[in-house]
Amino acid sequence: MFDRVAIYLQDAHPIRDGIEYVQYAESKGFEAVWQAESRMVRDAIVPMAAFAATTERIKIGSGVINNWTRNAALIAATFLTLDDLAPDRALLGIGAWWNPLAANVGITRTKPLQAIREVVESVRRLLAAETVTYHGEFVHLEGVKLDVVHGRKEPRNVPIYIGATGPQMLELTGEIADGVVLNYLVSPKYNADAMERLETGAKRAGRSVYDLDRPQLVVCSMDADRKKALDGARKLVTQYLAQQPHFAKAIGVSDEILGKIKSVLSWPATEEEIELAMEFVPDEIVQLIAAAGTAEECRAKVQEYVDAGATCPILYPLGPDVKAMIDAFAVT
Repeated sequence: MFDRVAIYLQDAHPIRDGIEYVQYAESKGFEAVWQAESRMVRDAIVPMAAFAATTERIKIGSGVINNWTRNAALIAATFLTLDDLAPDRALLGIGAWWNPLAANVGITRTKPLQAIREVVESVRRLLAAETVTYHGEFVHLEGVKLDVVHGRKEPRNVPIYIGATGPQMLELTGEIADGVVLNYLVSPKYNADAMERLETGAKRAGRSVYDLDRPQLVVCSMDADRKKALDGARKLVTQYLAQQPHFAKAIGVSDEILGKIKSVLSWPATEEEIELAMEFVPDEIVQLIAAAGTAEECRAKVQEYVDAGATCPILYPLGPDVKAMIDAFAVT
């Protein structure tokens, strides 16, 4: 039994099915749903609004939007709108995005730490109902205020979480954010270093790492057939090892394995290429960085992340029966 648990949705399911899963998760005591927005597939805000409009209690988080494709004022206005729809339930998760995706759409990610800092600082002030003048390297606001004419004019309670993986971004998160969205496809041991980095940053702000909320994405591939569960996780692991090298670096995957995977995969990878590349990813790596197997095995793996510092597992369901996974982690 977990005190806190959340669900993570990407684009694997139709949005109407996602609504049903979120409603079911809410009925089982899940704390939050976090909607992905990483690849050029599904915008996070539209499904977040759908989830917010069809539930009563569960929190609705972006897991995560990036700081490049929406300016700070639009981000603040968007989350004010979500707060209008679901008061005190919106969670703003934001991250620095990644290459080659950012580069492929014409964005040069220079000084990602400074860019995130400026967006977080300015968005927080806007949501606090301030009139903001801010001139940084990336954010330029002159006397900007969320111009609410009809409705609630008071400051909005929208916690800001940074999706951080690298050491410097973790330190910045500890310094300026309300929480961190710890990444998936890392081992529980990764959390030890993450906690140290978050603590370093938190001390700059005169607080402790334990003052930050620390939910963590966890891939959960659950099936009574253990092989099916492992293969389900292996497919995702293979794609991420090839496409997001910072993940591979974080978990210590050998250059030999990475070389074999990259020799097969193009960008974007085809299904056939993924199937071939999966053969190079051993069970040990899958089990190191994902909760894969029976319900009991998945719960035990998720507990490792909690023991290592995560405050709330955000479960990414890979198996065909999402409701079974929700039942396996039900809080109520």
